[in-house]
Amino acid sequence: MRITVQSDDFDLAEALREFGKAPNTGATVSFTGLVRDDTCTLEYMEIEHYPGMCEAAIAKIAEEAVQRWSLTDCLVIHRYGQLRPGDQIMMVATAARHRAEAFEAAEFFMDYLKSRAPFWKKEVTRDGADWVAAKDADEDALKRW
Repeated sequence: MRITVQSDDFDLAEALREFGKAPNTGATVSFTGLVRDDTCTLEYMEIEHYPGMCEAAIAKIAEEAVQRWSLTDCLVIHRYGQLRPGDQIMMVATAARHRAEAFEAAEFFMDYLKSRAPFWKKEVTRDGADWVAAKDADEDALKRW
């Protein structure tokens, strides 16, 4: 299990190179989130977090996922700082004996990171800046877990 919160970009291929190598791993799933610009006015997104607290919160959910889906490995990389449209924000990778468990665990991670991980996001556009509010759809996604 590896959890990293960093300002620097990451190399997806490098991050996955040694991932999921346990002998009983039958499937790995990875997801990479990118900064999206729905309005074509986004200059950058500013992501803030509390160091230490953030990693501990993600580690707690990772431990739950490892036990719930019998994961053989998991990886979370999340960035903070100024990110521009198209930049990588985060990635999640899960490894399990079977693909269903790997996919479900990855979705669980994504729903949790989107709604509960202690990150604060501000969108800075040509028209000003606004903090990103929680969305009902993201909260609804958590209900299935």
